[in-house]
Order: sequence, then C-alpha cells, then structure tokens
Amino acid sequence: MAILLLRSAILLPCLTFFLTFNLASSESFIGVNYGIVADNLPPPSATAKLLQSTAIRKVRLYGSDPGIIKALANTGIGIVIGAANGDIPGLASDPNFAKTWVNSNVVPYYPASNIILITVGNEVITSNDPNLMNQMLPAIQNVQNALDAASLGGKIKVSTVHSMAVLKDSEPPSAGRFHPEYDTALQGLLSFNNATGSPFAINPYPYFAYRSDPGRADNLAFCLFQPNSGRVDSNTNIKYMNMFDAQVDAVRSALDSMGFKNVEIVVAETGWPYKGDSDEAGPSLENAKAYNGNLIAHLRSMVGTPLMPGKSVDTYLFALYDEDLKPGPASERAFGLYNPDLSMIYDAGLSKQQQTSSPPVVAPTTPDVPKSPVTPTTVPSPTKTNNNATWCVPKAGVTDAELQANLDYACGQGIDCTAIQQGGACFEPNTLVNHAAYAMNLLYQTAERNPLTCDFSQTAMLSSNNPSYKSCVYAGGNALPKKQESR
Repeated sequence: MAILLLRSAILLPCLTFFLTFNLASSESFIGVNYGIVADNLPPPSATAKLLQSTAIRKVRLYGSDPGIIKALANTGIGIVIGAANGDIPGLASDPNFAKTWVNSNVVPYYPASNIILITVGNEVITSNDPNLMNQMLPAIQNVQNALDAASLGGKIKVSTVHSMAVLKDSEPPSAGRFHPEYDTALQGLLSFNNATGSPFAINPYPYFAYRSDPGRADNLAFCLFQPNSGRVDSNTNIKYMNMFDAQVDAVRSALDSMGFKNVEIVVAETGWPYKGDSDEAGPSLENAKAYNGNLIAHLRSMVGTPLMPGKSVDTYLFALYDEDLKPGPASERAFGLYNPDLSMIYDAGLSKQQQTSSPPVVAPTTPDVPKSPVTPTTVPSPTKTNNNATWCVPKAGVTDAELQANLDYACGQGIDCTAIQQGGACFEPNTLVNHAAYAMNLLYQTAERNPLTCDFSQTAMLSSNNPSYKSCVYAGGNALPKKQESR
C-alpha cells in the first residue's frame, strides 16, 4: 500500500503537468466575450495578464477599444473586434468610410495584436429594422474590400452575429430552418461567408431555452450537461444529451438546408447567469458553474456534436466580467466569470495552473425528476489475453448520461481520441458505450495504469480481458490474431 501511494504521489503531478501542457497548447476553440458596459473594470493590461493565466485563447470585443487591442498585443490571443450597428449605414454607403475604419481600428495594431475577425453589427437580422438589414451585406463587403486594399483580406475574416431567433424551427435539430422572411438577407450573407471562408456566428443560450420552459421534464439537467434521459431526434434517431449540441446542430441543419454545408459555425456567445431576480428561473451560482464547467469539458473532449463529430466549434463564453451598467433584470448583470479584482466568481475550469480534474456535475437548484437508467449497448467482445495487463472499462448498467460524461471528461484531458472519431479504427460500432470505453481506458493507460484514474465516479472497473477487436487496438495491449477473436 505504501508503495502504491508513493507511486501515485509521484505520478499524479506528472500526469497533471502533461495534461495541462497539452490542453494549454491546443485549446484555441475556447474564447470569451469582453464587454465594457461597466464602471468598475480593471485596466486592460491587468486583463491581458489574467487571460494569459487561463486556457482562453480568443477574445471577442463588441467594439474596437484601442486600449484593449494594444494591451493584447504579443499575447498570441486571437481578437474579434466589432463595428457597431450604428456604423453600418456609413460603412454601407461610403467605401472610404470603411477604409478609414479599417485604417484606424486594424492597421495600426495588426499583426502584433492578433485580430482574426471583424463582426459588422450584432443580431441585425432580428432587429426588425429593414433598412439596417438591407445595409448589412454592403457594409460587410466594403469592410472586406478595405481589408483587401490593406493586404489583410486573407488574414482577417469579416462576418456578423445572429441570435437564435433567426431560426423558425429548431426542434428536433434535424428540422432546423431559418425564418422564410430572412431568406433573402441570409442568402446574400451566406454566399459571402462561403466565398470568403468567414464563419456564421450565432448566439445559442441553453439558459434562455430553460427559462422559457422550466417545467419541462429534465429540462434543467439537459441544459446543464447533467445526467438526463436525453431527447431523440425523430428524423434521425440521434439521441441528444444536452441542449448546446441540439441548438448548434439545429443551426447546422438550417445552413445545410440552404445549400451552405461548407460554412463553419462559430458560437459568438453562450453562458449562464450566476444570480438573478427572485422571479427569474434558472440563475444560480451552482447552475452557472455546472453549465460553463461542463461546456468547457465537452469542448475539450473534441467529441463535437452529432452532426459535426470529431471537432469542437469555436465558442466564446459570455462573459469575462459582469457589466454593472447594463439595463434589464438582475441576471443581465451576472454572467461574469471573473470579479473586477481578477478573482474567479466561480471555478469553471479555465485556469492553466489548477490541477486537472473532472468538473463537478452540480445538482440543479430546482427539483429534477428521477432518471431511468439506460442499458448501454454491449461493448464488442473482448479478445483473450495471457498476461497480467489490465484495462479500464465501464461497469454494466451505466447510464447513457454517465457514459457521455465519462467520454467528455476523458477526451477532455488531452488524450488522443481520434480513433473513435469518424473514420478512426475504433469508430465502429458507433455506440456511446464503445467510444466511452476506449477513451476511459486510454486515460487510464496514459496515467500508467494508476487505479485512481479508473474510477469515473464509481462507473468504471478494471478488467483483465483485452477489449481490443479487429483493427481497433485498445492502449495497454494488442488485439490477438483474427482467428482467436471468437474464442
């Protein structure tokens, strides 16, 4: 026992260093919104240092504050800057105005400040302002032309940001469609996105989905990435285990239905408030921590969504700080991740220095209905092994929600899960239990078979049977020759 404990004490810091280094170098998909509608924010220089201490690799600004842009110089952090809705008429009508805007807000700072995207307007299509809607695409095109003139056209993209209200249908995800009255505006915009390689930026908020229907069974757990019975898309028979994936895939379906399968999606905003007024459903510290922490783990897993497997959509968390001057309900001023003194409001798992650990699956703060266990599909028959090697596999009777959580966590620790992505040697059979088993074992083997890494909240066990099959080789051993597989 003493030897085992000593080995664990030595191993775990090494494993933590390996995983932290891996994550810090690869999490370009995690961004944050940096709003400044406040009178108590720290100076941009302090914020730049804060960001460098986290896994956040991109920042979205709603404007083009020169102090912030300069403070982020030479940090390597990608910067999204914005032209306000009020700038759109001038940008649309006067190419010289667009050139002046680019020469003032981009050219002096690039490339030291890594500006990667310019968003022209925010949620314009759903603003009910037909003039603004009609001017948006010409404004975007003029900004693009100004970038081209400054020899930056291939380096900085241009787009705009949409609310989920652009969708007429979003459930089930495969039926996602845009409102027909927006088709003309969207057709031109998406043609521009497709031609320039710029993204379709959208603001999905499971929080608002929950707030609009708090009484729906399992709705809070579904929105917080917590154990739930899932929702089956009746058109595809895909079972969705969280609202984020469902919302993003609804957008994917809408884009595909218009013929723009190559236009990438960026999540420009998503978050959960940690407090609100007494009559608001959903805001709480526990729920905010659960949503953002579990979302980050889900992104790190690189599992992707059912319609976009094997990659994580660039996602900008809302928000870096509270904005205390914002109007509206209390929740509007309580989306922040950090206090003005740079301390965490709650730990969402963003710090580079913290030990790598599974984010807590915090219980919802409103009553939840009992969960019915889902019997997982059987893992492919294991091959025989003649040595004392061990593999980490799920216990029998583990629910789909637990398997999904284990898969997200394991792949989120920096291990290589490409084998269970589409086209990988272990992708088939394409079942949750098969993919979870592979990832859980790989994490265990990466930790030099430390038993502490094969716990997964008591849903895993050690086995002496090699789970490898056909061309799928589980870490820790080789599949036996094909003639022995049926023994």
